Amino acid sequence: MTQNISIIPVYDFSPPLNARYLKKIVPLLTQHHIAANPINYAILYDYVAGHNAKLTNAVNEILNGQQAFDCNTSFKLYGQHICNASLESFEKINHRIQKVIDQVSSNLSDTWHKAEETNDSFQKKTAILENISESSSIRMILQEIIQETKALVVTSQAMQSQLNEANAEMEQLRSELAQVREIAITDGLTGLLNRRAFDQKLNEIVQNGEDNDTYLSLLDIDHFKRINDNYGHTVGDNVIKFVASLMKKYTLPHHHVARYGGEELAIIMPNTVPKVALEIAENIRVEMEKCRLKRKTDNTPLGTITLSIGIAELKVGDDAETFVQRADKALYKAKESGRNQVVH
Repeated sequence: MTQNISIIPVYDFSPPLNARYLKKIVPLLTQHHIAANPINYAILYDYVAGHNAKLTNAVNEILNGQQAFDCNTSFKLYGQHICNASLESFEKINHRIQKVIDQVSSNLSDTWHKAEETNDSFQKKTAILENISESSSIRMILQEIIQETKALVVTSQAMQSQLNEANAEMEQLRSELAQVREIAITDGLTGLLNRRAFDQKLNEIVQNGEDNDTYLSLLDIDHFKRINDNYGHTVGDNVIKFVASLMKKYTLPHHHVARYGGEELAIIMPNTVPKVALEIAENIRVEMEKCRLKRKTDNTPLGTITLSIGIAELKVGDDAETFVQRADKALYKAKESGRNQVVH
């Protein structure tokens, strides 16, 4: 699973996860005669991880349409869906922020120069007033001072208006940056936290020593490949979204629900007693088993779809990797023991 930091993709270094992806990538390279270069591997890595819906759709169109996976295609996919997914938004906002800053700086400079000129003029006229006695001369100088004061007032009012406009623009940019940040941590398909946000939150919890009743649950859709093969990737995506909706329904407000990768999802449950953690997992599993989903296009029943779930408790001395490994081990045991069950 990649994380986009500016234009540099940073990949997950979990050996078990990467081994599973490798087993899926090699057949794709062979079957579709795709060159096994780093760019194509990165594309297919994200493709089998399944976290990037737009990339998945683009690759599916190429593979299903028997199009050539040539150099131009590779660079286009890599540039559009891996490297520059977030960079363009940040660059546009950064450009606008710089423009506002430059404009405000220019306006402040102009106003400062105007104030300096007016101050110099006032000082000169004050010196003249101290050395004259004729009332007519005094009135003339006072009129000049009044005119210059009015001009300075106009300049100040214009500056205030420009500052108000700049403040409004900055507020809008702050809102847009918040939206971009939300996009950066959200899985595009499910609306859950993406893998990057999951890793950050898990590390934060572990490093802060929040080891009081913290549980991690990993969920996997049983026989998901069969769903994709029989009904298509669009139906598979809809099944993932449905499972995500169940997770949102049963988890508590302070829990962190994420798409871990592909058909695997996760729940970080801090400040949660064992009974509640197990009940949440079991409620999700039971409701999924009861549901009878159908394909939207023709109402074809998808049959019984089940979940295997592994749960681990955060222990003293754990780091994020060991915590995930125990949850993954429990998930593996659930699958090995017949699937459709929760293992703690």
